[in-house]
Amino acid sequence: MSSINGIAASNGIAIAKAYKLEVPELTFDKSKVENPEAEIERLDNALEVSKQELEIIKENAKKSLGDEHAEIFSAHLLVLSDPEMINPIKDKIKSENVNAEAALDETANMFIDMFKNMDNEYMRERAADIQDVTKRVMAHLLKVTFPDPALIDEEVVIVAEDLTPSDTAQLNKRFVKGFTTNIGGRTSHSAIMARSLEIPAVVGTKNITEAADKDTLIIVDGIDGHVIIDPSEEELAAYKKKQADFEEQKQEWAKLKDEPTKTAEGEHVELVANIGTPEDVEGVINNGGEGVGLYRTEFLYMGKSELPTEEEQYKAYKSVLDQMGDKPVVVRTLDIGGDKELSYLDLPKELNPFLGFRAIRLCLERDDIFRTQLRALLRASTSGNLKIMFPMIATLDEFRQAKAILLEEKDKLINEGTEVSDQIEIGIMVEIPSTAVIARQFAKEVDFFSIGTNDLIQYTMAADRMNERVSYLYQPYNPSIINLVNNVIEAAHAEGKWAGMCGEMAGDSIAIPILLGLGLDEFSMSATSILPARTQIKELSKQDLASFKDKLLSMNTAEEVEQFIREKTNQ
Repeated sequence: MSSINGIAASNGIAIAKAYKLEVPELTFDKSKVENPEAEIERLDNALEVSKQELEIIKENAKKSLGDEHAEIFSAHLLVLSDPEMINPIKDKIKSENVNAEAALDETANMFIDMFKNMDNEYMRERAADIQDVTKRVMAHLLKVTFPDPALIDEEVVIVAEDLTPSDTAQLNKRFVKGFTTNIGGRTSHSAIMARSLEIPAVVGTKNITEAADKDTLIIVDGIDGHVIIDPSEEELAAYKKKQADFEEQKQEWAKLKDEPTKTAEGEHVELVANIGTPEDVEGVINNGGEGVGLYRTEFLYMGKSELPTEEEQYKAYKSVLDQMGDKPVVVRTLDIGGDKELSYLDLPKELNPFLGFRAIRLCLERDDIFRTQLRALLRASTSGNLKIMFPMIATLDEFRQAKAILLEEKDKLINEGTEVSDQIEIGIMVEIPSTAVIARQFAKEVDFFSIGTNDLIQYTMAADRMNERVSYLYQPYNPSIINLVNNVIEAAHAEGKWAGMCGEMAGDSIAIPILLGLGLDEFSMSATSILPARTQIKELSKQDLASFKDKLLSMNTAEEVEQFIREKTNQ
């Protein structure tokens, strides 16, 4: 037995054998062959196995994630069946007497380069499909295991260096009981997805891929941040009890599912959820969410080979609004960049992508993409209580430009005879310090603020939240952060607007009393955090906490703030 410490990223206890999600080594030597027909037969076999896998993955993705996530696998199957792609590989084997690996690699690279350099965007997008598919076929030629999260059909704990958003989008929680990674933090997208899927996760372990062998029994303690490899009988029994205790606690929380969120003196605050797909709404409802405070629309664009159409987006947005009824749904427009990339957009590599060409900056330059999304949102707006939020706003001019485009598309739709709601609130995410500092100016023009603390903290502290070496600077209770948050809330209230928070800080048990005292109106968090937060809030007096506000704002360190809150709330 061995134990590794990491960062508790998603609550719960998972006990299952390890499934190592590692990209295999796909190196080979080019060689001459005496029997080209045998090489072609090897190629055909690899193609057939790849097709069978992709059919299974496509069906699994449809069932667990919906049609939009399954589309990428349809595109991959088309590549494998395209004679324009396959015949040149076979011709090269026959004419040059080379092994199938070399013929596949050289032909695929020729097509990838050709498509990447085309003017037609649709054709450029085919390059990513060919690249993904040929890796799978190559793995089968080399007889190495190609990892497929969507193909998992037994209970496992995923062990990986990291999980991309597209990896996590393929996870079926019926079989994937938890995961653990070498890198990442509580605010990494894999951690956020784990909470959305309601599976335990421990990230940032540094060396779990080296320590855990395939099929070894493993325990992921997402409550305290431990990973136990090959546990003893005593250890296993102790964690099974801890698992049962946690399930019992969840049942206690569930009793508050249909209750409004009220403080000790009966004042209502709104507890809503962060989601990534329409399928996540079920978790919001099951956990008593009073709305959606952040719909991350980028997951509609990820795990695909091309941009989603207006109709695809419309159906997704309408689905969320229909399910939520008259409850508010805050939709964030496309936030691509940083650690969220789209291979088919072929964006240039940047030295610092988190501070680069991303989110609203990309949308204002590529307004064709932006307008398509806005039209889909506006068409869906009559189905519920829609609020639209622009991310990564740094200047008033950016907000004005984005709002102007939205209003232009609204007018076009109305002129076309399409009904659009006239009750849509338009707001911004406050995640850049410059915006928080001049919140009073923004508050005169926006309908609401939603504070994105994941990025606001890393930008304020100049500390990359994905970098474990500076993770000590990710300080949500730092007085600088509390003062910026307070500035935003006061600015909103001065103009009769509301202020929410959609960063992970909103569901933090130490931060909740602070934010209540500052007067935050809406707390948006992972669905699984809602009931614990509701349980906590009903014991807290907002008036008492507000009386400590000036003291908190004048404190010197995050440690002082945390200690003060623990003492005042008996945590």
